[in-house]
Amino acid sequence: MAYVDGFVVPVPKKKLSAYRAMARKAGKVWREHGALEFRECVADDVKKGKWTSFPRSVKLKTNETVLFSYIVYKSRRQRDRVLAKVMKDPRLAKMMKPDAMPFDGKRMIWGGFKAIVDL
Repeated sequence: MAYVDGFVVPVPKKKLSAYRAMARKAGKVWREHGALEFRECVADDVKKGKWTSFPRSVKLKTNETVLFSYIVYKSRRQRDRVLAKVMKDPRLAKMMKPDAMPFDGKRMIWGGFKAIVDL
C-alpha cells in the first residue's frame, strides 16, 4: 500500500502566487526523486468549525487561506529515501529557509500516513 505525507498550511492570500511557484518547483524535485504524486490544493469549501476545522487547526487569519497538500509514495521506505534526497537537493535549499517561505511555517501541520484503503 502507498504511503502519504500530508500538510495543512495557512498562506496569505496575497502570497498565493508565490506559494504556487514555490510548490511547482518543489513538486518537480520531489517527482524527480521518486514521489508518485505531488498535490497542492487551496481551500474551496472549508468552513470554520465550532471546535475543529482546517481553519482552526492553523489559527487562520482573515487575510489567509488554507492549503491542503499531499505527496504519495510507494511505501514508507521509499518515502524515507526520496525525502533524504529532496532535503539535500540544492534547488530547494534557498526556499527552505523560514524567511524565504511565503507562509508561516510555525503553523504548518504535517505527518506521514499509511494508506489503509486504496481503490
